[in-house]
Amino acid sequence: MKTIGICADHAGFELKAFVRGWLEAKGWEYKDFGTNSEASVDYPDVAHPLAMAVEAGECHPGIAICGSGNGINMTLNKHQGIRAALCWTAEIAHLARQHNDANVLVMPGRFISTAEAELILTEFFETPFEGGRHQMRIDKIPVE
Repeated sequence: MKTIGICADHAGFELKAFVRGWLEAKGWEYKDFGTNSEASVDYPDVAHPLAMAVEAGECHPGIAICGSGNGINMTLNKHQGIRAALCWTAEIAHLARQHNDANVLVMPGRFISTAEAELILTEFFETPFEGGRHQMRIDKIPVE
């Protein structure tokens, strides 16, 4: 497994700390793109560097967190090589990987518990991409 990229804005900082511990418990390497406190930060300032690292193959997959998950998800998906999926249940995380080959997991820091986050993370990392008809759809996503 490649180095996992993680980032969060101030509203996702607390959940990101949980994610770091979860990754460390598994012995998985990660690169933290910030933020490093609960001081206000604009989510694009952490999302763009994560997206660029995933696109460049330096990190895979990525994990991103903001308050609702929406802002950071929108920012990540501006990048052509990113398929960020906003997941608030394990089932959505499962489908994001199985059908969409999501390469960035986005979670809403203000709306899920650490127990829910753990289920989402587990499902995201354990679910393989199904390919087939789904690959054809993914191939149509980039704007050329």
